[in-house]
Amino acid sequence: MGKRYNNILETVGHTPAVKINKLAPEGVNLYVKVEAFNPLGSVKDRLALGVIEDAERTGTLKPGQTVIEFTSGNTGIGLAMVCAQKGYPLVLIMPETFSIERRRLMRFLGAKVILTPAASRATGSAAKAIELAQTHGWFLTRQFTNEANADFHSKTTAVEILDDFRDQPLDYWVTGFGTGGTLKGVARVLAKESPKTKIIVCEPADAPMVTSGQPQPRDENGDPLSGHPAWKPHPQQGWSPDFIPKLAGDALAENKIDQVLTVENTEAMKWSKELARQEGIFVGITSGGTFAGALKVAAKAPKGSTILCMLPDTGERYLSTPLFADVGVDMNDEEIAISRSTPSAWLEPAKV
Repeated sequence: MGKRYNNILETVGHTPAVKINKLAPEGVNLYVKVEAFNPLGSVKDRLALGVIEDAERTGTLKPGQTVIEFTSGNTGIGLAMVCAQKGYPLVLIMPETFSIERRRLMRFLGAKVILTPAASRATGSAAKAIELAQTHGWFLTRQFTNEANADFHSKTTAVEILDDFRDQPLDYWVTGFGTGGTLKGVARVLAKESPKTKIIVCEPADAPMVTSGQPQPRDENGDPLSGHPAWKPHPQQGWSPDFIPKLAGDALAENKIDQVLTVENTEAMKWSKELARQEGIFVGITSGGTFAGALKVAAKAPKGSTILCMLPDTGERYLSTPLFADVGVDMNDEEIAISRSTPSAWLEPAKV
């Protein structure tokens, strides 16, 4: 049934939990929470709305003040939507390594996008954002440490999950971590309201910051220094910056995590493709990574178990990445053969 909304921001959240039918092992109920149903296509729409509205309530964000953040893309796109609707100028800092789709989307929504060198990694973008905020008096959203991020997930994502599984106990919840907001916000609610639900966290095998057990280098103020010792560049954009975010660290420190799994890049891309081709669910590389982790859980779970896996974003963010490397623009030989299987000359395919 349709519904009328006063503005686009009212459509954030309420994303569906969809059952996996072909890819799930027999005897296991595997569901995915498809965050691509958010208006700008990712779970970070929740973060963006949460931190901006919290800043408005507390008075830390003034009318007309410029908002600034560093981002791998999805948070920036979400913030661009929120700031466009609310009328705040927005400046986003982004490492040059992330997909061009992301920067073009942010600019299309009216944001200014500043690119930082690949060598400086996420912490270089963070330093630039802090520097610009201090220089110009702009509002820095601080997505990795802002408690409003986790709070919004406690009030929305966690409540949705509890509502969706009231009649079917949820045995496992599988997620990745970027800012840590989803992880902290949902984990603490499940620990209280659904304590039998095991919480499983996935991270890239090329950036096993949690499973490595290696501490994060920090400065005298406790802020992370550039480059966690276990971090290597990887294509799972939005997952595992080169530091462990405070919000994720909080969830780990509070012993709300039952297991941490590492996911290879090839696994993440394989399962993103399989979700599209066998389930019709179009999602990005990190979603494939989370789903790979969920399949590992499902393989060992008792029969009859119910698993919910977070799928953070849409596949359209990855058109220029290795995920689409084998997807051609021109017709391949099989497609040409199909097109020539009829005698009509006017249906002859265009030359490639």
